[in-house]
Amino acid sequence: MKSKLLIASLFIFTTAITAQNDSVMFRKIFTEALTNGKSYSNLNYLCKKIGGRLAGSPQAQQAVEWTFKAMKEAGADTVYLQECMVPHWIRGGKESARVISSGGKIIKDVPICALGNSIATPVQGITAQVIEVFGIAELEKMGKEKIQGKIVFFNQAMDPTNIETFRSYGGAVSQRWGGASEAVKYGAVAIIVRSVTLTQDDNPHTGSMGYKDSLNKIPACAISSNGANWLSDYLKTDKDLKFYLKTNCKFLPEEKSYNVVGELYGSDKNEGIITVGGHLDSWDTGEGAHDDGAGIVQSIEIIRIFKNIGIKPKHTIRAVAFMNEENGLRGGKKYAELAKLKNEKHTAAIESDAGGFSPRGFSSEMELIQKSKLKSWAPLFLPYGVYDFDNDGGGADIGPLREALGTPILELMPDSQRYFDYHHTAIDTFETVNKRELELGGASMAALIWMISEYGL
Repeated sequence: MKSKLLIASLFIFTTAITAQNDSVMFRKIFTEALTNGKSYSNLNYLCKKIGGRLAGSPQAQQAVEWTFKAMKEAGADTVYLQECMVPHWIRGGKESARVISSGGKIIKDVPICALGNSIATPVQGITAQVIEVFGIAELEKMGKEKIQGKIVFFNQAMDPTNIETFRSYGGAVSQRWGGASEAVKYGAVAIIVRSVTLTQDDNPHTGSMGYKDSLNKIPACAISSNGANWLSDYLKTDKDLKFYLKTNCKFLPEEKSYNVVGELYGSDKNEGIITVGGHLDSWDTGEGAHDDGAGIVQSIEIIRIFKNIGIKPKHTIRAVAFMNEENGLRGGKKYAELAKLKNEKHTAAIESDAGGFSPRGFSSEMELIQKSKLKSWAPLFLPYGVYDFDNDGGGADIGPLREALGTPILELMPDSQRYFDYHHTAIDTFETVNKRELELGGASMAALIWMISEYGL
């Protein structure tokens, strides 16, 4: 009996000492990030010196070259490139749109932008009557008789009642992605999609869309939320009004591009790899600060933090700047393909692609026993405002890695209330990112990587 009590006492004592040591390490990580952090200055360079970085563009290549250098300067043991072919879609000249009354009078110009991967309108633009629907499901109810020859106006708004705004985004984004192919089945000549945002302003939100190869392709554009509200109201008084839109986008031949990979070697080769990353490409309309410059500089910062405070991880830490998340996911797919080909052991993968706001937790896709272990670490994070480990989900770029190898994946969950104000817009700029919030997100990922490297999942 005494021996059992002694063993239990030793276990409790050892556990307490371990937790205390981990707490000290957390404090070192956060102190380093908040006092010597480089993520904000790195983000400034990426946004202001390079700017929007659409896959296949010269700016995307500049970003590859800069990231390679930045990872070396952060202290990576090795930095290398993973080649991948990417689509090269360009927006062309500025889009234009106006509302025309049923009597032929131009009433109002409205802000639009072409959706990524859309075809252009004819050179002269498209003018047609508008029919409003509130989601893809309404198309079938309308039928070809009401839609033939018209522009479909998808006006489903994000649900404002969800506290977690990504749930609202998920409920509204299908009309952006699949609306064109669904509308063309009923004879539509183009689509207008309400910007996927909760804010009311004049900034149209672009984003990727896709076509079904078996169907005709029609132009697709986003309209600002203010423009959508105005158009919807005016349709109530003039059901036969017309809409004119002109877009200039097109695909060029595919380009060779790269994932940028920086590694810190682990002390134990048997422990495998922990991947952390974000996507280097961004839409061309803004500077890609929150989406996803923040995730890139936070991932580089993890290398710098580990080096500066002398952390010797058991696992190899691999920071990855993925290319082409926005309109193809080619980088994420290539990374998973190479990992499988090389039979690599990946203990976990973490992504930051939800903005540079204050961290609140981590969502994850993993086995229940792994999730329980993850949640057992929550008390260590609580002093830093990080508390939510319950949500399911992982990042887009690391999703293929889970499919290929079954790797547990996690995504940093910052406060989401402002993210969709800026998402995919011209106002996603460096000035909208708070230095301290950005640094806290990077430190939170570094702390989680420390725990996974020490104790596995």
